[in-house]
Parts: sequence; structure tokens; C-alpha cells
Amino acid sequence: MITVKTLRELRAAVNRARGEGKRIAFVPTMGNLHAGHVSLVETAGQRAEFVVASIFVNPLQFGANEDLDSYPRTLLDDQEKLHEAGCHLLFAPTVEEMYPDGMALQTQVQVSGVSEGLCGASRPGHFSGVATVVTKLFNMVQPDLAIFGEKDFQQLAVIRKLARDLNLPVQILGAPTVRAEDGLALSSRNGYLSAAERDIAPRLQATLQEMGEALRAGEQDFARLIKNAKARLTRSGFKVDYLEIRHAESLKPANPGDQELIILAAAYLGKPRLLDNLPVNL
Repeated sequence: MITVKTLRELRAAVNRARGEGKRIAFVPTMGNLHAGHVSLVETAGQRAEFVVASIFVNPLQFGANEDLDSYPRTLLDDQEKLHEAGCHLLFAPTVEEMYPDGMALQTQVQVSGVSEGLCGASRPGHFSGVATVVTKLFNMVQPDLAIFGEKDFQQLAVIRKLARDLNLPVQILGAPTVRAEDGLALSSRNGYLSAAERDIAPRLQATLQEMGEALRAGEQDFARLIKNAKARLTRSGFKVDYLEIRHAESLKPANPGDQELIILAAAYLGKPRLLDNLPVNL
């Protein structure tokens, strides 16, 4: 695996691979990699002959009081993980390389509809920052396919709509959430959890599972189901940001009678804000 930091080096390496007839797969990340990221890279290697990953902590998607400055940067360890997973090329640009004219003058991409509500409401401007950097990275790498984890379900929906609406020639693949043995969804921010909080954290997914069981058993009073689940999470020590039942494809609020549902949750537990979801097919 080689590591490049400039657009010129990136395009030269990708062009060589494409000239050899190789299919290009891309896995964008913010680094501090865990087994979930590794699984994305391994999946990319099964779908293409040349795997590109990026590590870029994108300031455009962080809010004023979020953890941009303290977000873990672990490049050496990340490079080792990527190499072992079969990555061929790592693009690790600086902020200046990504935004040469500064972020204030950067053209930004807005994705309507699926970016509204949920994390879009809790983190104003977040999905504009995500859509902008992903659009830039797609144009820089020009991959045949790109792979994203389903843990960030709304983000995946935003990127799929972005690619579709802008006619980008990139196939978007969602990969299943990778979990610890106790059910906690793996996240780079899980390292913020204290030992006691780490013991509590799996209750988020357990609560979603209980909701899913109730829905499959015929429960149609979504408001009551959500209210009771929020109360259980609060008693466990979570500060619930949102807990909603949405239509799995459109992400619009679900109605009784909908068959393809997704339960989406975000909750603070100490410092980190934990995200999780559960698809429910009725």
C-alpha cells in the first residue's frame, strides 16, 4: 500500500490502475479505524481489483461545539490496518489540499429531503459538509463503486440521493453494521466511553431490538412504543437525542401499514453521541 497526500499523486496512481484495466473501489473514512472500517475495505477488495481509502477529518461537517480538535488522529495505526485489509492506496490530504481557497468560499452541496430531521436537525450543516466532501472525493478518486457502513443510515441515504441526483457514475454500496459481541455498534467515538458507560452502551441496540419485536408482533401505536423506549433508555443513563420509526427507503415518518421500517436512534452516554438503527421488515 502506498500513501499519497496530494490530488496530483492520487490521480496518477488511480490512472495507472485504471490503465491496467482494474476496477476501482473507494472507502472514505475519517481515520481512527476499527473493525467496521476494516470490513468495508475487505468488502471493497471482493468487488474490485484496486482499493482506495481516504482518511480526512473533515472540518466542514463538524459543528461549533463538536469534537473536531479532539477527534483521534491515528495515522500510523490506520495505515497498518489498511495494509492488512488489502488496501492498495491511501489518500490522506491536508485541509489545505481539500479546501485550497478556504472553507468560507467553498462551494457546498445540499441534499434535500433525506438530510432533514434526525441528525440533520441535531447537527445543522452536518450533511452539507458530508455531501460536499464526498462529492469532492468522488471527483478526485473517480471510483467505480464506493462503500459506506449502514450504521450511519441517514448519511448513507444522503449519499445515495447525492449520487443519483447528480448522475455521478459511482455505485453506492451499504455494508452491514459491525458490532461488538454484546451488540454495541462499532464507532470511532466509542473510545470516549468510560468503563461503566461501556457496560451500559449495548442497551441502546437491545432497546431497538425490543421495539422491533413489538412491531413484528403487531404493535401499531408508534408514539407509545417510542415513549416507553425513551423512558427505558433514560433510566439506563442515556440522554436521548432522537428515537424515531421511519420508512426505510424514503426516511419519511412511518405510518401504520408500512412494511419496510427502520428504527433510528441517537443518544448521548457521557461524552459520546451514539448512533444505531434497526431495520424491521413486516
